Amino acid sequence: MRGGPAPVRAYITELLDAVLAGKINPGRVFDFTTDLDHIIDAYAAMNERRAIKSLVKVGEI
Repeated sequence: MRGGPAPVRAYITELLDAVLAGKINPGRVFDFTTDLDHIIDAYAAMNERRAIKSLVKVGEI
């Protein structure tokens, strides 16, 4: 395994559509969830290594 930037733009449209359609559960990816008003908590959790990926909900879908 090696590190480096992920080619996110190559997959984002397809993956977002799959998440919104309920085909993929983002809960398997995100380990911390917050709303936009508490985004600082997401950054703090990642900084303190309590979270790896944070999901910030910005509205109803």
